[in-house]
Parts: sequence; structure tokens; C-alpha cells
Amino acid sequence: MTSALDQLSGGALDWLEGSLDHFDPYSSSAPSATHTKAKAALELALLCHCAARLDGVPDSLPGAGNLVRTLWRRPDFPDLFDVHPGHASSYWLIYAALAPAGIDGMPMRLSPDFLSPHGKSAYQRIEIRYYADKAGVRHGIEPYAGLVALSPLVAHPAPEPEAAEPGHTEPLPAPQAYALTHTAFYLGDFGRTDPGLSGDVTAHALGLVRRMLNHCVAHDRWDLAAELLLTEFILGSDPLRTPSGAAAVECLARAQSPDGSIPGRSAALRATGSDTAGEFFGKAYHTTLVTALMALIVSSGRTS
Repeated sequence: MTSALDQLSGGALDWLEGSLDHFDPYSSSAPSATHTKAKAALELALLCHCAARLDGVPDSLPGAGNLVRTLWRRPDFPDLFDVHPGHASSYWLIYAALAPAGIDGMPMRLSPDFLSPHGKSAYQRIEIRYYADKAGVRHGIEPYAGLVALSPLVAHPAPEPEAAEPGHTEPLPAPQAYALTHTAFYLGDFGRTDPGLSGDVTAHALGLVRRMLNHCVAHDRWDLAAELLLTEFILGSDPLRTPSGAAAVECLARAQSPDGSIPGRSAALRATGSDTAGEFFGKAYHTTLVTALMALIVSSGRTS
């Protein structure tokens, strides 16, 4: 199983390092890109940020780290955030939170009340608090302890066991499943800290995760499988030692292309031979990046 995880990590990291021209909004490949350019760069910065904190992990993303530093030094890079007004404030906050070491005083343009809890779900408040704390920005979001009971880790009811079997409907709709995984990411700082959950909450969340993993394996939903594997690790379980986790790792290993990419969010949405290079990147980069992030963190073990 470790060899399958090593295969996923090494191949995904190689593909990401070889695809930096598509992550770079100012490269010659940018005009053909079909993805949201600022979002892809911010996701790459998150991968670099998390990888740099892992003990005993060599710098496997030197080119990506250099690109992120170059972009963060460009005064016109944040202009890309405003192209997507519905996400601009979130992008500004993430940009400030993920600034590479040595780049200080990041500017921010946030919409009024963005840092206020009013009118936001518990999940949205957890996300804002995570990045605001990391950026050192004052905010009005309540402590995590008051948000957990309202969060997707608790609020989603446990599905019936048969709902995870092949041919049945998914245990959780995709938006709820992604909200669950991201909530765990933020509470556990992507595997860096204990998420601080009670035993009952942890058991409930792990039950949801494992049933969703079974569903993802049965339906080749690769992107969500990678996120759920990382969530299981953050919640204190070893996904390599659970049947659902082991099956999900093997599922991702089967999906991985010879070039190291995971060619889409799922088998149903995978890239095809008729896609241009930009179209292929738009379909493959997020799942490949999340797979690399999961594999690096899970294989590195827990911090002491």
C-alpha cells in the first residue's frame, strides 16, 4: 500500500512540476487555458505551503515554489481576483494567508462585512477564520469550538449503511461531502494539528467519510476520494489500514495516467484525447494537486 501511495505522490508531483506554464497566468500557455487562473495559482500556493511544513520531506516542488514567489511579488497578480467578484474577497484573504516566507505586508481588498459572521454558514465562518488567523487579520468569527456543533462534521445525518453500496445513491450530495472534507482540513490545519473534536463527533464524521469513500471507489470519483482520504487522516485514523481507505488509494493508483496526472475529477469527467493541452490541464490539475497533497501528508505521518 505504501508503494501505491509513493507512486501517486511521485507521479503527481512530477506532473505538477512539468505543468507550471499552465499554473502561471502570464505564460504563453495562458491564452489557451480553460481554468480559473487565480484559483489554480492559489491552490498551487496551498500545496507548497503545506509541503514546506512536513518534517523529513525533501523539497519536491522547487519550480512551484519559485513560481509562487514570483507571482506574489507581482503587483498586478491580485487584479485577477477581481475578475471573479463572487470569490474576490476569499481570494484576497487566501493570497495574504499563503504569502511565501519573506513576502510581508500583503494588500487586501475585502468586501464590507466579509470578516463578520453575519449571514454566513458555519462552514463559511470556519473557512474565513482559518485563513484570517493564518494571515494575521482581525475578524469577528467566533472560536472553532462554537462552530463545530453546527459544522458539516456534525450537521449531516449518518446515512444508512446500504446507501454506500454500489448502485445506490451517494451517502452525501457532493456539495455537502466537499464541505465536510474542507471543514476537517481547516480544523486540523491540513494534518498539522489535532482538530479538537470529541470522540462522538469524530466517530460520526469517520462513518460519513468511510461510506463516501466506498461510494467514490464504486463510481470512480477520484477528486472526492483524495479529499476524503486526507480527511480520514486528519480525523485520527490511518486510511491505509481501513478497507475503504486502502480501496480508495488503489482506485486513485489505477486512475493515474503514465504522465503522473489524475485526468479528471471522476471517470465520467476525465479528459479525452480530443482535449487541447489547456483543456486537459483544466480537467486534471485540481485532482492531481489534491492527490499529491493527500499522499504527501499521509505518507509523512503525524506531527509529534
